Amino acid sequence: MAVVLKLKCSVCDREYAPGEVEYTCPVCGDVGTLDVLYDYETLRVELERDTPRSERSMWRYRDLLPLKPESEVPPLRVGGTPMFHSPRLSADLGVAEAWVKDDGQNPTGSLKDRASALIVARALEAGIDTVSTASTGNAAAALSGIGASVQSGKMRIIIFVPASAPEAKIAQLLVYGAEVILVDGTYDQAFDLCKDVCIEQGWYCRNTGMNPYTAEGKKTAAYEIAEQLGWNVPDVVAVGVGDGNIIAGVYKGFYDLYQLGWIQRIPRLIGVQALGSSPLVDAWQRGISAADMQPIEVHTIADSISAGLPRDRARALRAVRQTNGAFVAVPDDEIIAAIPALARLTGVFSEPSSAAVYAGLKRAVQLGLIRSDERVTLLLTGTGLKDIRRAQQSVSGGLRVSPNLDSVRRALQLEVS
Repeated sequence: MAVVLKLKCSVCDREYAPGEVEYTCPVCGDVGTLDVLYDYETLRVELERDTPRSERSMWRYRDLLPLKPESEVPPLRVGGTPMFHSPRLSADLGVAEAWVKDDGQNPTGSLKDRASALIVARALEAGIDTVSTASTGNAAAALSGIGASVQSGKMRIIIFVPASAPEAKIAQLLVYGAEVILVDGTYDQAFDLCKDVCIEQGWYCRNTGMNPYTAEGKKTAAYEIAEQLGWNVPDVVAVGVGDGNIIAGVYKGFYDLYQLGWIQRIPRLIGVQALGSSPLVDAWQRGISAADMQPIEVHTIADSISAGLPRDRARALRAVRQTNGAFVAVPDDEIIAAIPALARLTGVFSEPSSAAVYAGLKRAVQLGLIRSDERVTLLLTGTGLKDIRRAQQSVSGGLRVSPNLDSVRRALQLEVS
């Protein structure tokens, strides 16, 4: 197993022993999200990159995850999602090569299953029976589904979600049997409420960014990208950004592999935000620190990347700045248009926050942030089935016919030979 060496604040660099703190840096507060660091020198000696591994899920990389070898893991297969080369997409974007990593194929339909699987495993290891999170939908669905799969049946899942979240996402939580608290407020308010109740009641809090181990689950997406490309990482990896925890996790994954000597460089990371919820774009452009960021009022149809004050903002900014990457913002109309455009180029049906990556990459190419000779990977984080209403808004048409052959011929303008 990867023994945790220390936890390190992403803001002040203070270091803590494992178990000394549970969530964020006591000195920096909520902005001081913690990095989980390992004894990389020992791991370099103990682990071989090309050791055959039969496991196809995220537990393929268990030796690089903070769990004891004998610890129970949830039975649902999380990770091991497909990545494929798309020449049509590369031609459309104007880049040398493009790959699509489809994490919408995880059990509950999003990349956030990776974080929830690790959090639930750690809760089982510690004998904790109640786990809670705040979410706009996907993290909640992930925790609900993964929690429901625990074979003891004793995992209590309590969810705080804005009442305005898409109906399909709320329904998914209820189907899994989670206790759902619908908050008449914003995601940020639901986040703070969940945090306060967890601390008061002694529940384990999965809140994105606040819990340092969420990124440890999400980093496995980076491991898979590297391995699926034969350890020859792309020039650019692009991902949608709300709270910043996914891009922080992707950076952490590539950082781990670089420390082990398994890859030769870390790709440039491009974070895509909705224009109506783009505080990290603003901070990156203005060169301000995470500690100086202030909450903003947000308006976007891409609920999964909507956050007025990103909770993992320090690590998200660091991920982009240290890789010489970029943040870009795209308006809602471009996000809506990206849903069918991306599907028709790749065959992948994505929810708005995921399709935004395609719109953001087009913008990045136009801005000269990506060169035409570069290789890019789009990390698509959620299936379009999460938000059917927005998908319906993105398309129109359909040919209505009478139930006879002549009607079909006329509709399709077919000739009879």
